[in-house]
Amino acid sequence: MTTASTSASPNGRPSIRPVRWRRLAWVSWRQYRLSAAGLVAFLAALALYLLIMGLKFRSAYDAAAACSPAVGGPHCQGAFNLFDTHYALTGEISAAVLNAVPALAGVFAGAPILARELEAGTFRFAWTQGAGRTRWTLARLALPGLAVTAAAAAFSVLFGWFYYPLFATADSAFAPQYFQLTGIAFAAWTLAAFALGALAGVLIRRVVPAMAAAMAAWAGLLLATTVYLRRHYEAQLIARNSGQGAPGTSPWVITQWWTGPNGKTVTNENQIITLINKPQRGYTEWTAYQPAARYWHFQLIEAGWLLALSLLLVAATIWLVRRRAA
Repeated sequence: MTTASTSASPNGRPSIRPVRWRRLAWVSWRQYRLSAAGLVAFLAALALYLLIMGLKFRSAYDAAAACSPAVGGPHCQGAFNLFDTHYALTGEISAAVLNAVPALAGVFAGAPILARELEAGTFRFAWTQGAGRTRWTLARLALPGLAVTAAAAAFSVLFGWFYYPLFATADSAFAPQYFQLTGIAFAAWTLAAFALGALAGVLIRRVVPAMAAAMAAWAGLLLATTVYLRRHYEAQLIARNSGQGAPGTSPWVITQWWTGPNGKTVTNENQIITLINKPQRGYTEWTAYQPAARYWHFQLIEAGWLLALSLLLVAATIWLVRRRAA
């Protein structure tokens, strides 16, 4: 780092002028440019894959959609099989890979960014050269945090385009395994993972344990949100289906159950299978669900509290850097 200039203080002692934000950002870039280049290369390869496969995906979807009962024939059967088996599986695998991107941002970008400096002790030089603890922390976090969030937002749009054929036929963007990959939630989850990693780095002050802690914290937060929290953003709707399936178009079906003539819930699995295949008089199927119309409302709620959490985590990280002794 370039030595900061000095000037005389009122008591005659030399004082160090604060380093400019631009210079702090430049130093951070110089230190992490190789890691950034590797991350850019990985994301570029992933984006190219989604683009190429998305074109093939849509072509298979158009071929299957062009077939009608009147056309029929082996050609249509082959188009249906190609779309329903090969490309559907490819889409699901791609979604699983993309689900790991926020975790990677927290583990490989967030956790080491401060932990490496604290573990090696190189932060002391920056603090004595006019950077200051707060400025040093913000300079380390701001640019990478904004970069991974912007990249995640772009990938969310790309994935929505790539996965559209399945969203239009079988799957729902409201489904738990896809909800955090679409809309604005993906960017919010990535920022939260990065902030979790940064805080873990300051708390633990060692790179590898901080990376493991960041992964565990992100996985626990995502699991708690998917399994319990998200479904309670708004009160669930209950529909009486009478064996006709879930109501509406592409809802998020949370749970389904059957009741018998006496109003009690049917618990026998063999009886439930029989009722699904052939509903009987006096038995009713019920569905608890969130309608598809609430998708963007839920996106705003989830992105909102994740953004608030990220800001709190960053504030806690700065407070720890300022309070903890070197």
